[in-house]
Order: sequence, then structure tokens, then C-alpha cells
Amino acid sequence: MHPRVIAIGTMPDVLSRSLLVITIALTAACHPTSRRKCTVPLDLHGLQDQTFTDDAGAFSTRSSLGSVDTSGPFFQSLGTNGRRCVTCHVPSRGWTITPAYLREVFDRTDGGTCADDLGLGAVFRPIDGATSPTADVSTPEARRAAYSLLLSRGLVRIGLPMPANAEFDLVAIDDPYHFASGQQLSLFRRPLPTTNLKFDSTVMWDGREVVPGAAVRSELLTQASTAVVTHAQGAPLPQDQRTAIVDLELSLATAQVTRREAGALDQDGARGGPAQVLAQPFHVGINDNFGDPLTGAPFSPIIFQLYDAWSTSSMTPRQAIARGQAIFNAKPITITGVSGINDETAFGSPEELVGTCGTCHDTPGGGNHSVVAPLDIGIADEARRAKDVPLYTLRNKTTGEVVRVTDPGRALVDGKWKHVGRFKGPMLRDLAPRAPYFHDGSAASLEEVVKFYDGRFSIEFTEQERADLASFLRSL
Repeated sequence: MHPRVIAIGTMPDVLSRSLLVITIALTAACHPTSRRKCTVPLDLHGLQDQTFTDDAGAFSTRSSLGSVDTSGPFFQSLGTNGRRCVTCHVPSRGWTITPAYLREVFDRTDGGTCADDLGLGAVFRPIDGATSPTADVSTPEARRAAYSLLLSRGLVRIGLPMPANAEFDLVAIDDPYHFASGQQLSLFRRPLPTTNLKFDSTVMWDGREVVPGAAVRSELLTQASTAVVTHAQGAPLPQDQRTAIVDLELSLATAQVTRREAGALDQDGARGGPAQVLAQPFHVGINDNFGDPLTGAPFSPIIFQLYDAWSTSSMTPRQAIARGQAIFNAKPITITGVSGINDETAFGSPEELVGTCGTCHDTPGGGNHSVVAPLDIGIADEARRAKDVPLYTLRNKTTGEVVRVTDPGRALVDGKWKHVGRFKGPMLRDLAPRAPYFHDGSAASLEEVVKFYDGRFSIEFTEQERADLASFLRSL
């Protein structure tokens, strides 16, 4: 095997450690103008038995190609500021970044010999890592403040303008960092993982790379180049580099493989782990609420069948996971006030719609939207605003209606009033290692995610049901 080609999921421990060495070194590389060499200690999170540990147990990645070439462009510096794709999509963090990891990268150096370089790693760049591109980053203390949203909730700043064709006006901005304007709103979002993309129907939280009728692969090819331009401050990528990045991303499957209480997730008839992700069929529209456009099959709320065999397990933790799966598949939810469902003619614009988790998370074995279907469940509402993010007041040009949101979502892409606050649903596989959750990182744990849905839709889960559902989600 070539020394820079590494198989993931089945590789010898020495090679899996090599991948972690490469990942940490590339992610923590100092600012290119730094005069000192600043490195982060190896193994910030731990690597055991060829898998990465997380708070729930361990997770693993497999590639449909059989190996990952770490000399490829995903791992290369392609811009001008030292960043690489792997800077914000770290294998040992579920192919994204987490606040705990970022704090390690910010704080820890090689024996303290470069303390002045704290916060100069490649992930820390004012263009999008700071609360404002003009934030003071001249000292470690200033950088800690400037990168506060990255360090606390893993949020990256996305700067987008008001659309020229917007059906609404931007009438007020409350930005604690005094930067946002109609020319560039500051939107703070979690980086989506670059694994399990075989299930994707929409690229980016707001779907801004979506081209009607285009395949997801073509959207990812565009996104790879756009990311280098916007985040790495580089030039558009040539086609061969785009292709290599997307080939890598589409080959990856990541899933939880063990739970500390329940053990291996593929024992006694269970089918957890990344091998099942690779084996799971998918096409855009599979199991759509209005029927599968390819097969004609009707919608089924049974989204996951990974842990059916554990419903009769003698182990209490395994029973809990199976019960949580059953709740996900079958617990009735009265869906109200969701823009994209309750106001859509396709659904009959119902004031109430009785569904399940699978109504929105309809992809079998994956749990995301199988079609382009951004929804507003209220995450960006003013009532949920954290004071350290901007608030935008928008007014409908026709009706005069006013709303206040922390992020207009899809509406900033297409200018449609009805799309204010709409976002894509995230992939549910590989949830455990990548907290916090929602596009704004507002849920610190899966328990908080369950609590949000319970309150938002008045589900009235019992405490046992809450715990079981969170345990199941942690096992994906």
C-alpha cells in the first residue's frame, strides 16, 4: 500500500493513527505568517481498535473505494490562508468540527513554546471563523473573543447579501458585532459533515448550491470549488480537483459502531455501523411522502429497522435502543405551524397534519429529506435568539407583515417570503460525535433535541420515551 493511501474502517491501527496524525497536523497548522511553529498534540480525542471514540462509545468510517488517499485535494491547501477541506471536516469528529475540538486546537501547543500563537490554527480565520471579518485578532485574548461562536458552538459565519428579487425588505439589523448589512448579512451555521452524502438531496443548509433538475453530484462539484474560494480564500478549482474531492466525499459512510452500555451495534441481529450505510439503497425521492417517483411505492413511516432484533433482547440498554427506534417510526406527532408542510398545497395546506418523525426524515436508513424540502420548524425564530448572534427584521413588501429571525435561511437564496426561516434537514447518521445540533448549534445534546421537538409539537413524551429516543439517535 502506498504510504499516503489509508483504508478507513478496516485499516491496521498504525495506519488509522497515521490518518489522525495527518488530520491534526493539517487542521492545526499555524497561520502562514506566523514565525513560530505551533502544533497540537496528537490524539485529542483518542483512537482505539481502529475506530474513533465519542461520548456514546465509538464510531467508524468506511469507504466504498476501500481506501482514502490522504494526498488528495481534500487534504491539500488549495487556497491562500492555510485551510484545507479537512480543516473543518475532521474524521475524528464525524467529519465536521465540534466546540471541544476547536478549544483544544486553540489552546494547546507543543509544550507552551508558542503561546503567542494561540488561536492562529488554520480553522481560525477572520473571514468566517470570527464574529466579524473586522474583529480584532491581534492577541490571544482578542482572538478568544473574536472566535467565541466558533469555540462555544462550532459556528462558522456565512456572509450573504439580500437577494435583488427579494419579496421582502430588510428593515432593521441588531448585530452585536456591528458588521452585518444588506450587502452582507452575517449568518452563523454549523459545518455539515462530509460523510454519508450518498443520502443527500440538498447541498448546504439553505440549499444555495441546489440547481433544479441537477444531480447532487453536480451540486457538490460546484460546492467544492465555492468552499475553496469563500473559506480558503483561493481561486476556483479545476475540474480534476473538484472531481477528486467529490469522489472522496461520496465514498464515505460513517456510523456508530459501539455503545458503552449496549456493546457492539451489529450483534445479536442488530445492523448498526457503516457497512449498512454503504449497503442501503438511495435515490432522490425514495420513500417520498407523495410516493416514490422511481418505483411508485407509497410512503412508509418505517424509516429505520436497524434494531428490530433488540426489541426482545435480554440487555436493558439494547431494549431501550429498540424502543427508541419504534418511537421514531411510529409515535404520532401533530405537525402544526411548519412552513413547508402546513402552508404547502401539496399537503393540502392543513392546519394540522398527524405524522411521525419519518414525515420529515423520510429517507430509509438515513433519516434526511429524500427530496429538496426545506422546512421552518422555528429554530431561527426571535424567541430562540441567543444574544450573541444577530437578529434581522424583515417586512413583506406586499402585505407589510413583519418577522424577526436570526437567519432568513432559504429566503436569502431565492428571495421568497414563504421561505424565511426554512432549512434542510440534516443527516441523522453519525449524530453522536458531532454535537451541538441544529443549524445554529442551539441544542447541546440529543436530549435537548428531543426536548425541543417535544415542546414544539406538544408530543408529551414520557421521561422514558425521551431517554429511549435519544439513546436510539445516539446509536445511528
